[in-house]
Amino acid sequence: MNLLRCTICLALLFPAAPMSFAQQAAGKPVLSAEPPAQAAPPAGAPVSSGPAVVSANYVIGPDDSLKIDVWKEPNLSSPGLPVRPDGKISLPLVGDIPAAGRTPMQLSADITERLKKFVTDPVVDVAVLAVNSKHVFLIGEVMHVGPLAITPGMTILQAVSAAGGLTPYANRKHIYILRGDPGKQEKIAFDYNKALKKGDMQGISLQANDTIVVP
Repeated sequence: MNLLRCTICLALLFPAAPMSFAQQAAGKPVLSAEPPAQAAPPAGAPVSSGPAVVSANYVIGPDDSLKIDVWKEPNLSSPGLPVRPDGKISLPLVGDIPAAGRTPMQLSADITERLKKFVTDPVVDVAVLAVNSKHVFLIGEVMHVGPLAITPGMTILQAVSAAGGLTPYANRKHIYILRGDPGKQEKIAFDYNKALKKGDMQGISLQANDTIVVP
């Protein structure tokens, strides 16, 4: 009798175990170790590369670095293209193109027009990656005299700082800027202390080829 009872119990228990396991597997999803990876952007899509902050009217010059992006045409794009000393750049299919003396929008329109012979409805974006064509010159009581590449919006204080700062002998109140062609230069007074302490730039914005004189 006892043996019969055990056999009946075992018959009832064993079919239930696989059923319970199956229900557990079906009712609780298995956790994945890693979330699915994001899809990569399509080839040829524009990628941010940290262009310089320049105005829409910025005029490209020799030694500037440009990014030329032709939409969906990576073989025609260039992530970092320097403007040659002759003011030109070279691109596949279209060859040499004048870049200096133009705004990025004007250059983009020219490249677009030239590519129409080879590409259907080309979309071209031109960005300035680095401004290397604009220089000022520092002479006198600064730590490092000579030419200095300026970026858009650079102040006289920033230019002096980039040149290593003033020497202990600098006359801070009688700094001046020489602007214009030799023999016809305008002398613009600049009070360094007023700019440093009060943030007063005295209405002076640096221009390419200015000479900052620190007596």
